[in-house]
Amino acid sequence: MIEKVAIIGAGAWGMALALHLARENKCAVSLWSVREASRNNLKVSRGNDLLLPGILLPSQIEISDSFTDAISGAGLLISSIPSAHLRTVLKNVDSQTPPRLPVLSTTKGLERVSFLRPSQTILDVLGPRPVSILSGPSHAEEVARGLPTSLALAGSDPDINLQIQSLFNSESFRVYTNHDVLGVELAGALKNVIAIAAGINDGLGYGDNAKAALITRGLVEMTRYGVACGAEASTFNGLAGLGDLIATCTSAHSRNRKVGERLGKGEKLAQFLPGMSQVAEGIFTAPSIRDQAVQRNIDLPIIEQVYQVLQHGKSPKTAVQDLMNRAPRKE
Repeated sequence: MIEKVAIIGAGAWGMALALHLARENKCAVSLWSVREASRNNLKVSRGNDLLLPGILLPSQIEISDSFTDAISGAGLLISSIPSAHLRTVLKNVDSQTPPRLPVLSTTKGLERVSFLRPSQTILDVLGPRPVSILSGPSHAEEVARGLPTSLALAGSDPDINLQIQSLFNSESFRVYTNHDVLGVELAGALKNVIAIAAGINDGLGYGDNAKAALITRGLVEMTRYGVACGAEASTFNGLAGLGDLIATCTSAHSRNRKVGERLGKGEKLAQFLPGMSQVAEGIFTAPSIRDQAVQRNIDLPIIEQVYQVLQHGKSPKTAVQDLMNRAPRKE
């Protein structure tokens, strides 16, 4: 039985998970941010109006001064760190992390240079231990308010997965276990790139028909890529795939969709990226996926066009035209 959970990463998702676990009162919860300013602000204000407006952390959630304090007595470490910073943060706490302590990863993305999935990065830095992945349609803004949410959980240790499932399940939060670790992680990374395409569609004002087509064909690309890497096709039709894809492509909360919308309206990535308060993982995932697809000869036309817009400044309107003008083929 897990009696205490330590959460590393005090962004919107880390705070939302802490809130959910505190509401259930199934265990003690400590929250730690790598940034001292963030820790101090949370201690004083018990919230972050920039990330989760109007949401306050209850007193039973401990805002830890150090990672050592946060991890003391914990039976589970939850990692809620963007993929671009995951390795750096873990290296800073490697020596303080108990051997074999189970880790639950909630990161959706891929490491740019190594192309490692979050679970692989965790094992590479922290060493052998049970690692599980929680993924699916889960906007922090809704989880923080206690709105109904269902997610997929995959991991290397079935017993640990069952403990985590029991820890999170409630009237407002339902977890389904899944044995396809590779598929769950790839789906969480790939859907962010498709969401940027959906946002571009919104920014260009191309309507629901085009957006529905993008989501549908985007799912085909996600599945095609995942299966080529050894994942199971069924995973992409579940919560980690289709479920998360729908939420990320359609929601006003979606950072990746917002990035695409701004691009579709004519803004340049270099102009607004520095001012973003939260990470849009698809920006960094797109070149990784595209490079691997080229090497493996996997046809991903939507992802290719998103890559061209992000990395080479291609006109979003031209990108859509190039997709529409591809040679006819069977569905």
